[in-house]
Amino acid sequence: MGDALGAPTEQWTIAEIAAAHGGLVRGFVQPPDDTFAGANHGLRAEVTDDASQMYYLAEALIAADGTLDEAGWVACLLRWADTSPKAAFMGPSTAGIVQALREGRDPAGVGVIGTSQRKMTTVGVTNGAAMRVAPAGLLHPGRIEAACRQAFVTCLPSHDTDVAISAACAIAAATSRAVAGAQLTEVLDAALQGACIGEALARDAARVVAGPSFLARTQMALRIAAEAHSDLAFLQTLEREVGNSVHAAESVPAALGVLAYAQADPLRTISLCASVGNDTDSIATMAGAIAGAMAGTAALPQDLLAEFRQVNAAYRLDDMAAGLARLAVRNA
Repeated sequence: MGDALGAPTEQWTIAEIAAAHGGLVRGFVQPPDDTFAGANHGLRAEVTDDASQMYYLAEALIAADGTLDEAGWVACLLRWADTSPKAAFMGPSTAGIVQALREGRDPAGVGVIGTSQRKMTTVGVTNGAAMRVAPAGLLHPGRIEAACRQAFVTCLPSHDTDVAISAACAIAAATSRAVAGAQLTEVLDAALQGACIGEALARDAARVVAGPSFLARTQMALRIAAEAHSDLAFLQTLEREVGNSVHAAESVPAALGVLAYAQADPLRTISLCASVGNDTDSIATMAGAIAGAMAGTAALPQDLLAEFRQVNAAYRLDDMAAGLARLAVRNA
């Protein structure tokens, strides 16, 4: 629901969103033409590529009986790219890797500079892995390391950097702790723990790149959330000091900061995320996944939930939830 709520405000500024919605985004609207969803003829309350990738990953995990290896994940990614109507608007890191895989090229060569083994620092540092990774946490209630190991697999080959892996592991770990019934402070601690696990995994088996630290940005976002006293001031400070772009070191800390500020209230969390500007749909997807894992659908306004389910009826949400629940109970 966060994805669908944030789609009509993607790439907008905080001021533009507040003016158009009279404050925070509180309900579904038709995506305007100057957003990716609107340009792709998206419907009111319809998900984007963000949640559709999450759904495909959940399906693949269920089909694999809860453990997806790199080959299985690559097959899932290509199936999504070939069959999902949302794939036309995939992110830059995913798009380059998908093109290489389709053409039979080694994805390790994407973004390589000249004849060196060094890659452009813009390759693999975006939030695509983090925005889709929540099912890896849902499958492993309270088992942070197991959630992070599965999350790591889904970072390859498109998001094989320390910042993207750290971010994905933070979301997976937070979701893992959230679905196990933890309190918000424990969920946020799990996110920080997951970030550290992700950094270690990247040092051993992926790439360490120049740029901001995901962990440092997340700590900054949580500090801003703790000190904020008004919605607008919070959003403006978060944007100014942390950022809200597609970069994993901006949007993922922003999502965790909003979750903390909103005290994980599901609707308030995704409303603030949809109002923070820039990559609103991805930010709301990530924070919404964690808030939803904590509270469940009963905590949502039922009219919005009913509208969402009707518009996205092609996604078999009840079947997906049942499949994830079966595996989660076994793993708990």
